[in-house]
Amino acid sequence: LCQSMIKEKYAKPVLVLSDQKRAKGLRLAEDLGINVKHIDPSHYNNRDSFEKKIVNELKDVQTDLICLAGFMRILSPYFIAQFPNNIINIHPSLLPKYKGLNTHSRALESQDKEAGCTVHRVTKKIDDGLILGQASVPISTSENPESLAEKVLRLEHVLYPIVLKRLINKKVIHDDYNNQN
Repeated sequence: LCQSMIKEKYAKPVLVLSDQKRAKGLRLAEDLGINVKHIDPSHYNNRDSFEKKIVNELKDVQTDLICLAGFMRILSPYFIAQFPNNIINIHPSLLPKYKGLNTHSRALESQDKEAGCTVHRVTKKIDDGLILGQASVPISTSENPESLAEKVLRLEHVLYPIVLKRLINKKVIHDDYNNQN
């Protein structure tokens, strides 16, 4: 979970937060001098208290945009309502295909010719928000879920910064999802 303050066509990462203590992003961000935080969900009685802790951390740093990457949890309507239209996610499929988990296996089982990733706004529906950007790679006949996952992950590292730059420069449509289910 990474967030940035957006002001006048530049973004400054203000916090990299993870529920995984050994998340690579925490180390990388710390090396760059970015504030990092690990919040262990096992220290909380339930999802609500865990999410409230995260919300408080994000509000303390006055975030303008939350960028999810590798945060494998479904966010509650409460959480999403705290940051309306300001949460984006990268998903390892060409949405609307293969929402949820096991995207690479599902693409291979369906004998798709290509796979890819999608950056989208987060809404109450899983992997269903406005698509902000997509990129694809061909699927070779020798592909397996692990090799496809590696290809798509490399693509994610290219696509996400491009979409973030567009958002920062206001070149992406900012639809209002407050009335969506």
